[in-house]
Amino acid sequence: MAKHVLVIDDEEAIRKSFVLALEDTGHQVDTAGDGRAGIAKVEQRRYDLIFLDLKMPGLNGVETLRAIRKIENKAPVYIVTAFHSEYFDQLKEAEAEGCEFQLVKKPIGIDQIGYLVESVLGG
Repeated sequence: MAKHVLVIDDEEAIRKSFVLALEDTGHQVDTAGDGRAGIAKVEQRRYDLIFLDLKMPGLNGVETLRAIRKIENKAPVYIVTAFHSEYFDQLKEAEAEGCEFQLVKKPIGIDQIGYLVESVLGG
């Protein structure tokens, strides 16, 4: 049975990398170009795994994470970023509020994406 994966990132190239990495896995991949669009998708569908950028215009990744956790508290969220140190305090606050997440450093390659998804969702 196909699992549903959501990728929220303002960079189109990053979103395309995830789609390309997962196209042969049988998983359905949805994408959103900003936090608000990602939140809207989470309101409409239950996702098995969510990838979230941290540095985005409008709502940043921490704000988006908080909103997602109010809607869906079970889906694993992986924050994929090169800017985790800039958001360290905000991430610690969100974690203290019970917002669970994992950090993955950019750049992330197609092979890494595939391995991560399969390790979380299984084959």
